[in-house]
Amino acid sequence: MTQSKELITGKRVVIKIGSSLLVDQEHGTVHRKWLQALAQDVAVLSGRGQEVIIVSSGAIAVGRRHLKLPAGVLKLDESQAAAATGMVRLAHAYQEVMAEHDLTVAQVLLTLDDSEDRRRYINARNTLGALIRLGAVPLINENDTVATDEIRFGDNDRLAARVAAMISADILVLLSDIDGLYTADPRQNPDADVISEVTEITPEIEAMAGEALTEDSRGGMITKLAAAKACLANGCRMVITDGTEMHPLKRLEDGAKATWFLPSATPKGARKRWIAGVLSPQGALLLDEGAVRALASGKSLLPAGVVGVEGEFQRGDAVVLKAADGRELGRGLVAYSAKDARMIMGYKTSEIETLLGYRGRDEMIHRDDLVVS
Repeated sequence: MTQSKELITGKRVVIKIGSSLLVDQEHGTVHRKWLQALAQDVAVLSGRGQEVIIVSSGAIAVGRRHLKLPAGVLKLDESQAAAATGMVRLAHAYQEVMAEHDLTVAQVLLTLDDSEDRRRYINARNTLGALIRLGAVPLINENDTVATDEIRFGDNDRLAARVAAMISADILVLLSDIDGLYTADPRQNPDADVISEVTEITPEIEAMAGEALTEDSRGGMITKLAAAKACLANGCRMVITDGTEMHPLKRLEDGAKATWFLPSATPKGARKRWIAGVLSPQGALLLDEGAVRALASGKSLLPAGVVGVEGEFQRGDAVVLKAADGRELGRGLVAYSAKDARMIMGYKTSEIETLLGYRGRDEMIHRDDLVVS
């Protein structure tokens, strides 16, 4: 498979759009024709069954001009005010261009805490999963209106990598004002070449990073390599390519110059390893013979197959799965707290809402969140 066809093979694709591509740096207006061309590309991906998530910069760049804020580095409260103004205009622009292709846009604002705190991580993951399942295109940005210096991602490259990991994306596309990772800074060394493929972020690779090019860009190659490192660890392919021309996704498919970061594992495989080897179990679920057979055949764990609950855990925690004789069968991320699990164990999924007073997930542990020993 050629590198230009990598984009076609991904079921779930995250696209990160840099501020300099989307916003006129002098007037603070959205590059409407460029955005319309991008929407056409997204419609093509969606039309062939791919799921698209957009991580967009640009809110502060748009808002600062409309608030007539001075050039240069903004104070924190000025950045927050600019973001509040710009987010409205940015989301409206996305909504209009996507609607031309019958695509629904859903805005999601995230902070660092949303990816660090386990409960909020699960909530964000579930929300994004529901939007994707319902056919919407999530539009994500860092919530600059409330973020502070201590809790902000600092750039949307790393935010995009966090989102890609959160939703087990297959590909992260970084649309930038540079067409890949060069052997040296091309602004200073005209003989520098683009590296077409990277499988590991080595010290030599990190030494090739440069700096951001504009005052509205908080990223640069350093943050792109940090995003790449996270993607490789999570089994997600990542690509850096020039997005300044019209139809950047189509150009990427047609063989545009780019750097592809290719992991050795798949997103599902990396997630399974994380569940099996990184998380500390907070409790255990005891299963009947029917549930044991279901797990062995690759199915999810339903409440009806649970006969006992050990320990005190919260939704999203890792738990051990045990047979009646105490054998460990595997581990997984549970969809209910220990309290709720005790209330619904042994019951059918159709009875969950009556028992708990709310409609939760049908599965106690979904097969994607489960590793069998």
